[in-house]
Amino acid sequence: MSEDSHAANRWGYWATTAWAVAAFLIGQFAALAFVVLWRSGKLYAVLQSPFDGVLVTLFILISNPISFAVLLLAVRLAHANVADYLGLHWPQRRDVITGLAVLVGLIALSDALLFLGGRELVTPFQLQSYTTAAAEGWLAAMAFAAIVVAPAGEELIFRGFLFRGFVRTERAAWPAIVIISLMWAALHVQYDWAGMLQIFIIGLFLGWVRWRSGSTLLTFFLHALFNLEGTLETVLQVKYFS
Repeated sequence: MSEDSHAANRWGYWATTAWAVAAFLIGQFAALAFVVLWRSGKLYAVLQSPFDGVLVTLFILISNPISFAVLLLAVRLAHANVADYLGLHWPQRRDVITGLAVLVGLIALSDALLFLGGRELVTPFQLQSYTTAAAEGWLAAMAFAAIVVAPAGEELIFRGFLFRGFVRTERAAWPAIVIISLMWAALHVQYDWAGMLQIFIIGLFLGWVRWRSGSTLLTFFLHALFNLEGTLETVLQVKYFS
């Protein structure tokens, strides 16, 4: 078992879940309040364009730091070391190489299955957010949000905080990884069932990497590469295949 077994103060299962949900909701509502005010106080204007690239970017940039602040408070209240609690440790080279190889294989297999099944590789959410961000000059900001900020925030919540609270023994690792992956996939309501299934499978992979390496820095890196690949596919679709 790669996950360190040192005795660390941590929240129980239900408290871990409650803190994670609170962190997510506080971040989301703070972002919603900001974008509503930014849209002249009109909530319906936000709800009518949920895939608008500027709004998506603002949601990511605002909600994730706030969610992290809530998690940081939770770790401090548990009187635990932040780096140990959230798995903020450098991975070993062999884990990096293994993670990269498996990620490439999963992306290739996923794209092949989508193609053979007659499904589009790029979702309507990706296309709409990209084109609207491009129209308003927000492509660089959206790319930074999607490739860096979103993976960082999600990994801290799911493979960081939730993983620490749920994985208490070696036997608990895979049940916890499955549950965390289901929770992570359930948040991606912007995709259809095929997209959510892909997210779930990537979640299983990232959970395994977290368990094997003990590092959320590695899961963040792999998550960022996964989002980068999706962004590049979107760019190619818009520029050459639309």
